[in-house]
Amino acid sequence: MEQKRYFTIGMAGHIDHGKTSLTKALTNVDTDRLKEEKERQISIELGFAPLYEDDEIQISVIDVPGHERFIRQMIAGVAGIDLVVLVVAADEGVMPQTREHLDILGFLGIRNGIVAITKIDRVDEEFIDLVKDDIFEELQGTVFENSPFVLVDSLSKKGIDELKNLIIDTLKDQEMRDAKGAFRLPIDQVFTVKGQGTVVRGTVYEGTVEEGQALMIMPKGIEVRARQLQVHHKPAKKAFAGQRAAINLSNVSKEDLERGDVIVSSEHFNVTRTIDVAIRVVEDLEYMVKQRMPIKCHIGTAEVMGRIVFFDRNELKEENGEILCQLRLDEEIVTKRGDRFIIRRPSPQETVGGGWVIDPRGEKYRFGVQTIEELEKKKVGTPKERIIAALTEGKSLILPELIKRTALDEETLLEELNNEEFLLYNGKEYTLKSLVLLIEDELYDRLGDFHKEYPMKQGINKAEILQTMQKLYPKALLDYVIEQGVEHGTFGRKDQFVFLGEFVPHVPPSWQKRTENMLQVIKKEGYKVRYLQDYFKEAGIPEQLTGDLKRFLEEQGLIVPLDDQYYWHGELFTEAVSSLRSKTGADFKVGDAKEVLDLSRKYMIPFLERLDAKGYTKRVENKRVWQ
Repeated sequence: MEQKRYFTIGMAGHIDHGKTSLTKALTNVDTDRLKEEKERQISIELGFAPLYEDDEIQISVIDVPGHERFIRQMIAGVAGIDLVVLVVAADEGVMPQTREHLDILGFLGIRNGIVAITKIDRVDEEFIDLVKDDIFEELQGTVFENSPFVLVDSLSKKGIDELKNLIIDTLKDQEMRDAKGAFRLPIDQVFTVKGQGTVVRGTVYEGTVEEGQALMIMPKGIEVRARQLQVHHKPAKKAFAGQRAAINLSNVSKEDLERGDVIVSSEHFNVTRTIDVAIRVVEDLEYMVKQRMPIKCHIGTAEVMGRIVFFDRNELKEENGEILCQLRLDEEIVTKRGDRFIIRRPSPQETVGGGWVIDPRGEKYRFGVQTIEELEKKKVGTPKERIIAALTEGKSLILPELIKRTALDEETLLEELNNEEFLLYNGKEYTLKSLVLLIEDELYDRLGDFHKEYPMKQGINKAEILQTMQKLYPKALLDYVIEQGVEHGTFGRKDQFVFLGEFVPHVPPSWQKRTENMLQVIKKEGYKVRYLQDYFKEAGIPEQLTGDLKRFLEEQGLIVPLDDQYYWHGELFTEAVSSLRSKTGADFKVGDAKEVLDLSRKYMIPFLERLDAKGYTKRVENKRVWQ
């Protein structure tokens, strides 16, 4: 039972370099949906398509608009992306818009990239080598500098399989977005469906959402319920971090919502207008950035006007490092520490830079070096925050590893680790108590789902559940959580099986009566039973249930197999053993048993062999000796 992982990839690049055609070649889906897109042959809205799915992984594609005017949609799309395919046409090479897209991808923290050189059938081989050299040079110093190149042609399908396989292999080695935290989905589309009501669409940034779940629309504070879910136009019971999801919401009209609103499962997300940030600016800024200059901030799918406030300068033209400053916005947004954003100049339009949120609850500070020092401390985090960040990423770490990751000395570290938020287990490994509770909850949910689906099975094989969850958590930590759960009665363990502490295997209520009647018939027919399959058929128990039911009845001792076909009622088998033991001496022959039980050879031989298998008797030459 492999934990499935969900990823979204994006196509980025200059207008008319073949992103939509490439998406279609990879997915067989035309993402140009709007009539005006068809007429003008450019992508305006974000286009989505499923790329690949197996038992382990599901990958979706966003065809991000490339035209400068549609850059806001591109930012909204990229913000939920795990890998970007940078599309560069062989006959044109890197264009100004491609460079702007590269800047934006860097600011948004995209680390995974593949370069697809398209339209290769339009140029000769010699020219392709020149284009490759040109692209390679342009990508130096960007997030794509070490990315692999693939040559493709969307019309002839050259290189398409190679590109698709490279995407799949790259993502199979990548960690999935955080599906553990509170659910968050920034809305990028709102529409109505006749007979269904309001539907919103977006990429799940973190957490999971289930059909029927109570949710909140922030920053508006509207309480809603997820009436139905869809993932790529298919109904789904649950949507996970990394998936594109459409949610049919109750208690809200289309007019109440807009792109940029965020659906969350918890009120712990910050609603704010003032954020302390660390930003970088683009290399070739055309205009000076001045103190309190109006900016447009793109964060998640929100696009909000505001002003940039510096504390150590009054203007900015060129800067290689990170600048600590503040954004004061005209409208409320929903964000948290670590979220990425882009800032653009509204007029004349240009991308100024981008960065990440240090503190979503910014306040008014004085201009001067003291404020910068305070922001620097916030950026680095307190010793406790550093340990939490290290353990959030590493899950479980020994002391030397924590010293390395936090850059704290051993004395400070040990002092901080006494905090009740941290836990020492196995005598040497540290983890977060909250993580232990998360794992316990996940195990509880998995076991609960398993019991619901297979109520007659004792539980899940421990090795199987460890293998499934080891991609997310270290084995030693999983072992610890299971053992603690068993100790406290949350979980139970029997042989190799793990189950919920309160769980007792049982026949599903809908089949209980038929099963009881069937057992009465088997008991009534005594020792001279028919094939077990005949009783199942007579009782009207479906074939897909018989395997589990037979195993359950056997494990509970309600039936005992003589061989593959014949089964006795458990009570009769016990009676037969007791009767035979009391009426024979220390050993007996087949004839003696036949005399006691009055059984034909058809039942007698399998019965005696079952006694041997259960360890009641041992065969010695032509006799059986009681053990």
